[in-house]
Amino acid sequence: MIPAVNMHEFMILSILFLLDSFLLSAVTIFTEKRIFILFDVIFVPKIFNIRESGIMSNKTKDFDNEARFWDENPGRVNMARNVADAIKANIVITDKMEVLDFGCGTGLITLQFQPFVKMITGADSSQGMLDILASKIENLELKNVRLIYMENGNLERLKGKYDLIVSSMTLHHIKETAPLIMKFNEILKPGGTLCIADLDPDDGLFHSDNTGVFHYGFERGKLKAEFERAGFIDVKDTTAAEVPKPLPGGGERNFSLFLIYGKKK
Repeated sequence: MIPAVNMHEFMILSILFLLDSFLLSAVTIFTEKRIFILFDVIFVPKIFNIRESGIMSNKTKDFDNEARFWDENPGRVNMARNVADAIKANIVITDKMEVLDFGCGTGLITLQFQPFVKMITGADSSQGMLDILASKIENLELKNVRLIYMENGNLERLKGKYDLIVSSMTLHHIKETAPLIMKFNEILKPGGTLCIADLDPDDGLFHSDNTGVFHYGFERGKLKAEFERAGFIDVKDTTAAEVPKPLPGGGERNFSLFLIYGKKK
């Protein structure tokens, strides 16, 4: 049973709690005839706000600024190739397909499918990323690639009907995933397929900067249930890629990417 604390003790506790908010604390508080011990962890700032701390941020990542150097990361390029290969291994791709690559970035996934489909549309909320992809389209003289700029992530910009929607390493940047999956179902043709690749739970360690990251990976079972609630059937999952990355404290960890796919009724 916790003994009652008088007003004098309460005031002392309140002041020390505020001081404790800035320190690594195992604070011993002496008041008259009692001893109170508060064990805590480091609190910086005084009121610890997860979303402002960088652990999980509401801020938008500046993809425009990163676009010019995006393709210079060989691990990223290889990961995109592995995801595209996993999709091709599980979904029949034909030259009659209309495809949407949601969160296309610089087109690392888009251009893996372009030669094999009728038309592919790349959609992204970063104009800088789309500019890089547009230059690739022009240089390669591609005629079957379209681009959609989703300013401020406006899903209403997603128009048309698609046979296949693919999205790789984008979902963890979406705060509310269920409305997006519902939107995908809406713009798919009957019998069309949705393929989403993203991280299995990663403890917040995959990205060196978690700005703009709303999910530290996903549990496959829960995401598959979201697919089903949105009206998808025959929902399945497989491992699309393994990505080795160094850890902040030393050592290395293999992070796995899943591919979840399902058909619209």
